[in-house]
Amino acid sequence: MSNTCDETKCNGDCASCGGDGVTVTLTLDDDSTLECAIVGIFDAGAKEYIALLPLDENGENSDGEVFLYRYQVDASGNPQLDNIDSDEEYALASEAFDEMLDSMEYDELVGEEELN
Repeated sequence: MSNTCDETKCNGDCASCGGDGVTVTLTLDDDSTLECAIVGIFDAGAKEYIALLPLDENGENSDGEVFLYRYQVDASGNPQLDNIDSDEEYALASEAFDEMLDSMEYDELVGEEELN
């Protein structure tokens, strides 16, 4: 898994953003599945987190909802997602995610200025 989707460029339609289309399939509590595009993997405090953009059957996200999970890689190199259990940890991860989005928007603006 990698940071492949820049929702600031694709507006939730990850097929259009030029990424390599890496997605993850979440199994929900009711055993249904949900395909999600990876918005990014980022650090907050001493842990890593992942932001996922839930996709509909057309591969799009119309409501802008993003899921945040604790992210780690096990000894075999397999990614693992864990729920964020406390409000304090969620606030920390959410703030770091907002900073990552701000940085992505800044990078996009700088890139556009260089083209002009």
